[in-house]
Amino acid sequence: MSLRVAAVNLLKKLRFPASHVFPASTVTTNAFSGKLKLSRWYQAGEHGWRIDLRDPCLWIVISGHVAMTLGISASTVFAEDATTEAYPDNDPGGDLIGLRKIEDGSVVSNIHTAKWRVFTDKAREFFLQGKLDEAEKLFLSAIEEAKEGFGEKDPHVASACNNLAELYRVKKAFDKAEPLYLEAINILEESFGPDDVRVGVAVHNLGQFYLGQRKLEEARVSYERALKIKRRVLGYGHSECSDTMYHLGVVLYLQGKERDAEAFIKDSIRMLEEGGEGESFICIRRLRYLSQIYMNSQQFAEAELVQRKILHVVELSKGWNSLDTVIAAESLALTLQASGNTKDSKEFLERCLNVRKDLLPGDHIQIGANLLHLARVAMLDCSQHKKLDVSRAKAELDMAKNHLHNSIRISCQCLEKVLKQKDKLKKFSKPGDSRKEGQVALAILLQSLNTLSSVELDKQELQEIQQEKDINLEAREALLQCISAYKEFVHKRSIADTPEIKKEYLSCLKRAQNLFGHKVDEELSNQNDFR
Repeated sequence: MSLRVAAVNLLKKLRFPASHVFPASTVTTNAFSGKLKLSRWYQAGEHGWRIDLRDPCLWIVISGHVAMTLGISASTVFAEDATTEAYPDNDPGGDLIGLRKIEDGSVVSNIHTAKWRVFTDKAREFFLQGKLDEAEKLFLSAIEEAKEGFGEKDPHVASACNNLAELYRVKKAFDKAEPLYLEAINILEESFGPDDVRVGVAVHNLGQFYLGQRKLEEARVSYERALKIKRRVLGYGHSECSDTMYHLGVVLYLQGKERDAEAFIKDSIRMLEEGGEGESFICIRRLRYLSQIYMNSQQFAEAELVQRKILHVVELSKGWNSLDTVIAAESLALTLQASGNTKDSKEFLERCLNVRKDLLPGDHIQIGANLLHLARVAMLDCSQHKKLDVSRAKAELDMAKNHLHNSIRISCQCLEKVLKQKDKLKKFSKPGDSRKEGQVALAILLQSLNTLSSVELDKQELQEIQQEKDINLEAREALLQCISAYKEFVHKRSIADTPEIKKEYLSCLKRAQNLFGHKVDEELSNQNDFR
């Protein structure tokens, strides 16, 4: 009896209260009843920024029976944990009752279980704080504790291996992560059989790992196996099947199999809608991905239908006084612009601009981007009317020019603010915040200057004064400023280059060369730093 009392006291000191702040797609099994429990949680971005179809980064950290998911949702696998049932949090006598349910030798196992949970939960805390080295040490301790307390092939070991694999994936230590994923799957297969749902979820995680590295064929094989297991065990329409179907669709799209990808993604959306999750963030995100597939294949009518559906759902839940609604409306406006419907596109963009001015500071880069979009719509309107109504076409170009000047001003203010506060932002903001803000501002600045050169050339064409040897001075100045801005902010002031920024710079450079010929270098040498 004294041994049991001592063990209870030790457990009270070791036990870490299970946190339920970060639940994710989890699979746990009650060791006593054998009943399967599934739960789901998804996290939305603060402003609902559009997903980059070519960058399906996966943030997953798993801890015991609790997990956190950031980015693309992933299913995660967890070991059996009898302590969840044995020690209910709301039962002060739960420790003693739990021990009484277990035979004599299990007191030691419960001590190992408690220590395993302490290591795992504390490691997760360190992970969330960005202390990856400390988290790694504790995840390694969790593996050793699980092996010592339960044996080399126990599901607790599988869970601990999966956790450490996720940490190595985040640290980009891929060579260390993959063997741990495979070991976790192997243990679960030996413990529960190759067709158990826990194996399916672990294989799904492996698919996430491969997808993050662009190992598309390995990801496809993993997702297809995971989906086969989940359908057999949970049924075709289960939300866990929907999750794997969506990610399989993403892989197929990246492999260039658009038709198959569309079918899987549409089925995954339909299953969410039939399950009452049609207004969930995860469903909206899948709809956005689907709309981008349509846009990339120039299926504008299909993209518009999906975008209108997204806007309807977001507007009903949040109203128009929300940046999430603004983002949805702006996406629809850009789709309408691409299809040539400038009237509706302009109305949506103007409404977005008004809401942003109410919700954001006047120099926020989203306002600058909104003005750039409006300028481009005005240019399209000009091209549609220049043969029938020259005065209206000129008015549209004047409006576009005004929008662009304001967009350039805002972009410059944003860049200067980022650079001046760089050290402060680095100290107090999330890692990469200031870098990304600067990249976005520079991209908008270059696009606005490049577009301004187009406006000036269009104005010259409308005025019918162009002659063979004439050089449009305003267009030249805009292009030179674009080139100078790139060189100043990328080469001299440490704004990291991106493919979008480089593409816009090269576009400006090519247009300048067409206008000035070999005089570009001479013009640039006489040009002062961008201001």
